[in-house]
Amino acid sequence: MFASAREAAGTGRDQLDGATVGEVLAAASRRYGQRFVDVLPTCRIWVNGDDADDSTPVGDNDEIAVLPPVSGGM
Repeated sequence: MFASAREAAGTGRDQLDGATVGEVLAAASRRYGQRFVDVLPTCRIWVNGDDADDSTPVGDNDEIAVLPPVSGGM
């Protein structure tokens, strides 16, 4: 997890069970609470570096990245 998602969860990394991205994110939402739930709709989700959605299957060795919008500039 990165930026505001990491802050909301209180950690940058965790291991959660689920057969799909949606199941893993639901488990994360239960574990981390409302603050994480509020950030999640603004995030992009990747599995192993590729765009994913709730129906994307995941296995034990897959990495799900939760990427909030990032602003930047010079």
